[in-house]
Amino acid sequence: MLSTTFKVLQSIDSRRSSSNDSSKDDAAAKTKPDSVKDLQRKFLSVFWLLRCADWLQGPYFYEVYASKIFGGAPASMSMVSRLFLTGFASTALFGPAVGRAVDTYGRKKGTLAFSIIYAIGALSTKSPLLLVLLFGRVMSGIGTSLLFSAPESWLVGESQKSGDDPTGEYLGETFGMAYAGDSIVAIIAGQLASLAATKRGPTGPFELSTGFLLAGGLLASFLWKENLAAKSSSSSDSTNDDEKEESGKPSIKDAIKVIRADPKIMMVGGVQSLFEAAMYIFVLQWPPAIAKAVAKSFGDGAGTPYGTVFSTFMACCLFGSTLFGQFAKMKGPTTEGVTAGMLAVATVAMSTATYTVSTASTASGLLPLVASFFAFEACVGMYFPSIGTLRSKYVPDSHRSVIMNLFGIPLNILVVSVFMFVKYLGVNGALGVSSCALGLATLCMVKLNMLIANEKVKDPVLA
Repeated sequence: MLSTTFKVLQSIDSRRSSSNDSSKDDAAAKTKPDSVKDLQRKFLSVFWLLRCADWLQGPYFYEVYASKIFGGAPASMSMVSRLFLTGFASTALFGPAVGRAVDTYGRKKGTLAFSIIYAIGALSTKSPLLLVLLFGRVMSGIGTSLLFSAPESWLVGESQKSGDDPTGEYLGETFGMAYAGDSIVAIIAGQLASLAATKRGPTGPFELSTGFLLAGGLLASFLWKENLAAKSSSSSDSTNDDEKEESGKPSIKDAIKVIRADPKIMMVGGVQSLFEAAMYIFVLQWPPAIAKAVAKSFGDGAGTPYGTVFSTFMACCLFGSTLFGQFAKMKGPTTEGVTAGMLAVATVAMSTATYTVSTASTASGLLPLVASFFAFEACVGMYFPSIGTLRSKYVPDSHRSVIMNLFGIPLNILVVSVFMFVKYLGVNGALGVSSCALGLATLCMVKLNMLIANEKVKDPVLA
């Protein structure tokens, strides 16, 4: 799987190079350092294995819990919903503490902890006991906090430590490769999940997931060096022994002070919370939206090809990530400007989908709905390398994981709130909330660009 992903990305990269003949002289003058290539290999090989483990569990989440028997009856939709929400609540509740632990004890340890904790969550699906299943969802929620903070923090820390990428150019390229490859991994994982479910039932994909978690953890343990957060200066004025002992260790209180002191961090965090909340709401609502449109187009008995739609979504994500990688190699566009444009497109796409769902009473609604969803997925593909690059520029290393998880709290609150009231909101209302969140994310990005422009006016050296 890793070799396939690397080969596809190398093919894409070679085509890019051949299309940029006019800039060959500039490219020759600046070759990628060997240390950067080595770092990319170490990070991507582990990252894709861990992401594959995560993707494997998605397609059969509902089925694995719906197959359980409680009190002599199959699990109800409300019970499956409670299990689903337990994972989100766990992420919101434990995320900041998890982030602090990652920054304090090491990003490599955090990645290894993810492998173990997420494997416990996956294996819990074998149990028929509700308490064990709930415990597994709590573990999965904690694992999610680790997955979306520890590996990225390790990469950024190692990149800054080497000093071979002072402008962050190669870091942006690495994020682009990571999430372009992630789209390919997702497609492969979907096929593997189907095979595992055929052989082992709905728990099969979860069992296979533990194998990838083991492989990723072992690879990280051998390839990665430990990487701690930079010491914080916020506690440098400590006077007593206890405070001195804690000096330099990241704390949630200090992380909040850091966020309040720099509005740029607040804007980046706002983009993270709002966009990802919109994305998770979309994940929950696209199946019923497309199913309804398909039924209107082809009749009530028509089946919806969810697997094909999902694979196409991933192809759109691959296009978006590849497009970001192309922008990252250009001298003109900035990550901030590209992200603002992407968020504007995402807002228009989701608003179009919302309008289509609310007004479509004929078969004509299927095409604009699918087109708007495809456009949004391309924006998702651009978003992850964009936000990774932005966080590497504006979020201090001393509190990186804590801050990332703090902004996960409003994200999860919004998603859980929409999910709890979805019976009143309906698909149209939920997508409307997603559209509003994307609009606010766009405003946050515009504000960030304004702050940067003002700093350049005050200090011409930054221009």
